Amino acid sequence: MGEQPIFSTRAHIFQIDPNTKKNWLPSSKQAVAVSFFYDSTRKSYRIISVDGSKAIINSTIIPNMVFTKTSQKFGQWADTRANTVYGLGFSSEMELNKFIEKFNEVKEKAKSTGTGSDKKGSDDSSSNSSGGKVNIVHNVPIIHNKENSGDSGSGNSSQSSVPILASNDAQLKYENDRLKIALAQSSNNAKKWELELQTLKNNNARLTTALQESTSNVEEWKKQLSLYKEENAKLNKKIQDMSLTSNAVEVNGEDMNKVNLEGQLQALTLAHEEKQQEAEDLSKRLQDVSELEEENNRLKGQVEQSEETIQNLNTKIGQLEGQLASEQDGRQSESQSIQQVHTQLGALVQQLTTVHQQLGESL
Repeated sequence: MGEQPIFSTRAHIFQIDPNTKKNWLPSSKQAVAVSFFYDSTRKSYRIISVDGSKAIINSTIIPNMVFTKTSQKFGQWADTRANTVYGLGFSSEMELNKFIEKFNEVKEKAKSTGTGSDKKGSDDSSSNSSGGKVNIVHNVPIIHNKENSGDSGSGNSSQSSVPILASNDAQLKYENDRLKIALAQSSNNAKKWELELQTLKNNNARLTTALQESTSNVEEWKKQLSLYKEENAKLNKKIQDMSLTSNAVEVNGEDMNKVNLEGQLQALTLAHEEKQQEAEDLSKRLQDVSELEEENNRLKGQVEQSEETIQNLNTKIGQLEGQLASEQDGRQSESQSIQQVHTQLGALVQQLTTVHQQLGESL
């Protein structure tokens, strides 16, 4: 059946710098999948991670491997076959603890179901260590031989603090980068909201100008409408008077007067229709003005909400800047502490070297 995935999680991947043997080098730009695989044919376990088409972790688990938790969200293990040290940065301590549990579980299974290839890897690692311990100083695997070192126990106790400090420094860098990314995203969002706010303000200004112009015309339209209504009433009264007059005209002049009256009636009717049409147009304009007022009120509400959002974003940016400054101060003090410990360890290593040479000469 080949290899099958048995567990998967996501983490930021680092590898030790092969040149300096001190600093972490990021292997992935973002969190990627890290999976445990079981090969039923070879009865072996591997940790594999792929970023795009590139395999950035391909580590076969052997029984003597040790995964070290160096901070709340960061852990590491040494792969003697690949001659490197892998580091994983998780989003939470819970995810790191789950990975550690799975690592220990798989390591125990590798002990019980190890094949010849796994045993060979274990024997090679044991023969390389010569019965000694593998410690990580500045994230570099250092092998201490019990037979050649007269006081290896004291050296281990003094050097065991260095990987924790170095890993804490890497964790601080990781958190600092996350804060910088969050700050950049907040700044971009603030700029976007400022542009949208400026657009809303411009639209509001145009609508306000149009509304003022329409409002100034409303009074004039109302006066014209009132005049048209009065004139219409006069024309209706005049038509009624002319109708009564036409009934009282004598029979001899009735035809001539009737023609004149009909002509006047048609003219008055056309004028009346025109006035009614103008009155309807004015009513529509008044309705448009009301709609403009509603639109203006809605835009004002949006502008107020945008201003409040920008104020909240500016507050958040200030908080992030404060956090970034405090992280930088903490990092400087941590770097100073690391430098002091490094100096002390250098002096201690020099002393141990001198003692070792003296012991060798005396023997």
